[in-house]
Amino acid sequence: MNIRTNKVAVIGSGSWATAVSKMLLENVSQINWFFRKPETVEQFQQFEHNPRYLRSVEFDTNRINFYTDINKITEESDTIVLAIPSAFLPLVLKELKTDISKKYILSGIKGIVSEENLLVVEYLNKNFNVPFNMMGVLAGPCHAEEVALERLSYLTVASLDEDKATGFANLIKCEYIFTNVSDDIWGTEYTSVIKNIIAVASGIVHGLRYGDNFQAVLISNAIQEIKRFVDTVHPITRDIKSSAYLGDLLVTAYSQFSRNRLFGTMIGKGYSVQTAKLDMNMVAEGYFAARSIYEINKKYKVNMPISEAVYRILYEGVSPKLEIIRLTEKLS
Repeated sequence: MNIRTNKVAVIGSGSWATAVSKMLLENVSQINWFFRKPETVEQFQQFEHNPRYLRSVEFDTNRINFYTDINKITEESDTIVLAIPSAFLPLVLKELKTDISKKYILSGIKGIVSEENLLVVEYLNKNFNVPFNMMGVLAGPCHAEEVALERLSYLTVASLDEDKATGFANLIKCEYIFTNVSDDIWGTEYTSVIKNIIAVASGIVHGLRYGDNFQAVLISNAIQEIKRFVDTVHPITRDIKSSAYLGDLLVTAYSQFSRNRLFGTMIGKGYSVQTAKLDMNMVAEGYFAARSIYEINKKYKVNMPISEAVYRILYEGVSPKLEIIRLTEKLS
């Protein structure tokens, strides 16, 4: 993958899309960037930063080709990075007529397409005929806010095609971004989905005023829960302790920047689900993931007490206090 001539598109206008664009522009002379709203593009060009997210990050707009047409940007790009909430993916792609089956597509989406209970790579394969070896997954631990501050972060590019993974890893590697490659697209993507559910749980117990001791027990049990699930769904050799799995879980469960933890904290403090969603004004992927993983696990029947507790709190209206008391008896 030639970093000088490769045409890279970023689909999304939020904080993670902004962080990905910042990383790419460390190595690529120009990028293509998709925004749904023309007025956002106008404000971006006027002020030279994203008007809504990570506004401290300044961009040279001469190096950005802005698009509001999903077909034009996909036609004119070879590599496409998806960096939008999973709940909005079908909406953004519903107008897509371009054949993207020969494009290299990276999912930076930390969620599941809940309408069909599919991972992003599965959704693209089923609905747009993109071969699995033409896709990759960006795995953390990496918060957009710390990329903006240029604090050292690590990203894993998971892809069945090692050459493509390495090529894209080189596009985002810079002084403050270290990269690794992996072939585990299913394990890393499922981990990125489930860790958001765990982060909601972490927030709930924080809101209920449980301490650090219990948080540690919760997270140590959580990584075992994730391992049981990914080993059942896609049984390959993987080191669950590596940063793409355990690291991503830890940063999402503990960080001040974690919107899923914030969402859970509000639930633990007594907010209703609807009120918490409205007050945040951001998408907490763990909310949608809790239902999807619960539905998927009906087939696999993996022991997932933390994820099931979150599901019952969010979707069955069970008292957070009572549900977490029950959960404490299932952890070790």
